[in-house]
Formats: sequence, structure tokens, C-alpha cells
Amino acid sequence: MTKSKIAIIGASELQLPLVLKAKEKGYETHVFAWEEDAIAKDEADYFYPISIVEKEQILEICKNIHIDGIASIASDLAVLTVNYVARHLNLRCNPEITDTISTNKFLMRQAFEKNHVPIPHFCIVDDDFTLDMIKGYHYPLIVKATDRSGSRGVSKVYNQEQLMEGIEYAKEVSFEKRALIEEYVDGDEYSCESISYNGEHHCLAITKKYTTGAPHFIETAHVEPAPLNRQINATIEKEVKKALDALDIKFGASHAEFKIDIYGNIKFIEIGSRMGGDCIGSHLVNISTGYDFVGMVIDIACGKEPDFSVHKIADYAISCFVMDQKSLDLLIQAKKEIPEKIIYKKDVDELPSTQITDSSSRYGMFVLALDDIQDVNTYLPEKYI
Repeated sequence: MTKSKIAIIGASELQLPLVLKAKEKGYETHVFAWEEDAIAKDEADYFYPISIVEKEQILEICKNIHIDGIASIASDLAVLTVNYVARHLNLRCNPEITDTISTNKFLMRQAFEKNHVPIPHFCIVDDDFTLDMIKGYHYPLIVKATDRSGSRGVSKVYNQEQLMEGIEYAKEVSFEKRALIEEYVDGDEYSCESISYNGEHHCLAITKKYTTGAPHFIETAHVEPAPLNRQINATIEKEVKKALDALDIKFGASHAEFKIDIYGNIKFIEIGSRMGGDCIGSHLVNISTGYDFVGMVIDIACGKEPDFSVHKIADYAISCFVMDQKSLDLLIQAKKEIPEKIIYKKDVDELPSTQITDSSSRYGMFVLALDDIQDVNTYLPEKYI
């Protein structure tokens, strides 16, 4: 019997769970990426050393090998190629407009504003920008690149001088050389992982996020489930579904980021039409809820209905990043005291001399599956509750 074939865009460590899950489900895997740092290369049935942005070339190969689906996880850039190929081969994917507005923060905010999704005040910075455009805005402000992820190009600024520096920094890393200014929302940060099928959205898990804070807000840890009551969870799900409709997301995974202030008000930061990175979608959801999130992505991409059966692993799931001596000590402690609870780790034994500038330069990480809330508080760099 001939195996069904799935194309996977990207071969980094982020994509490895997707490749492994596809093989577990019986698919023949065809993986496309630059060969350098292609961690998933050795697990792929077929590997093509082609940049993920070479969508026309990838399309021709996928057409010739007759793929049954195409997917990627945790990569905004890969989503564009996935949908381009899927549309040309009449495979399941989101509408073309979703590509545009879900990968550009300015267009996304315009769509949210039009559909009454709660967001902070915002302003685009391009050649016509003047300070009069943000008259009435209150410092601190957040400046970010319009089309990057992983904390790249993000700054929190407190005055006009810092604002101009932040704009230059954001524009420098932006592909389209534009920046976005928005009012800073005070409150805790969260994200929501969802799966959509035929325009019906299912919220799978809500995650609490920890960051370095200003100026660049690099993520340091995540924990599921977020310590929220049923009422606020219900409100989050309602607003997330409204936001997904605003982006015209019909199929596949999504990752919504938002803040909740002390009064319980929700403000959306952004939504990606892919699952969250940092092992949120690939590991934490499955551990804490029992949903096979990665498997759902594969099923939908290959024209099948998602399977919502539950096989729960633990009550809590955390991912922690090695950023400093404290977080390194936590990793060492976990390896010594609870090695059986470590689901995944990017190991490091000592702190390098390099500086952490964004998410991609963090030193290491580990994921734990825990049943005791005291263990959660022990191995998180900050307290869970």
C-alpha cells in the first residue's frame, strides 16, 4: 500500500516534532529547508536543501511527488510557503487574505479594529510618519517591527529620544522597513492555542507567559494551564474566536497573544496562524490537556477532520529557558532530582559568554510534565501563583 505523503516546510528544531508525528501517523515525509542547522533532516524520509522562501521551486517538487498535504509549525515565514503551495495544489489551507493580515502587525490591528477586537491604540511608522500622529498617546510606548516575530525589533520606550531609537531598531530588522507604535498595556501576558476546522474554532489551552520585561520582552518561561478562573477563561475564548474570525482563519493552528490588566480587561497583542513556538504547541498543550495538537495540524493539512480524543500526561506543563545562572541552576536541579519529568531539553552545562538579544539567542531550555503545583513553583524562574 502506498503511503500518503506530506511536505514539511522547515527542518529546524521547531519542526522536528512535526516530522516525527507525521512518521508516527504513517506519512512519507518530504522536508524542505536550508541544510545548515537542519535538525530534522536525519528524521525525514526525503530532504530537499531548498530555502523555505523558494515557494515556486517547492511547489514544482510537491506537484511532481503528488503530496497529500503540506504543513509547518511555529514559523510565520513558513506559513506563507505552506499556503502558497496548498492553494496551487488545491489542498486545504486558509484564504489568501489570512496570509497577509496574520503576518503583518499593522494590517492585523486594522482588521481587529474593524471587527471590534480589543487592542491598544496603534500607529504605523513609514515615510509619512510625524510625531503629531501619536499626539495624545501616553508613555511608555511599545515599538516593534511590523513583520517579525521572536521578540525581534521590540522596544519599550519612555520618551521621545528612546522612541526614535526604537523606531530605527524596529525598521532595521523589519523586512518591509516599517515599524509599529502602540500604547503599552500593563498586565500579565498570556497566549491561547486554538485549532480551527471549517471556520469553527476550538480553544485548546491558555498559557501564562514570563518575559525579561523591558526593553525587549524576551520570553523566559511558559506554563499551562494559566492560573485563571472560569469566567475569565470563557471571556478569553469568546474574544479569541472573534479575533480568529477577523483574520478569516478557517483551518489549522493559531496562537493568540494578549494581556489582562488588573481589572480583567483583555488587550490582544497579535495572533499567528500557526501554533506557538517555545514548545508551547508542540509539547505543552499535549502534556497539560492531552490533545494531540501536532497530530491535528497534520490531519487538517491532509484533508481529514481533527481528532479531539484526550490522552492526558500531567496536570501542569512548563517550559523554561536558560537565560542566567538561576535558570541554569533550575535545569541542573531538574536533571538531578526529577529526570523522569523532563520531556525535552536543549542542554547546556555552563553559561556562554554570548549575549541574549532575542529569542533565538537564548542559551538552552527544558520542558517538564508535573502533577504537583509545588514542583511548578520550584522549577519556574518566577512563581506560578
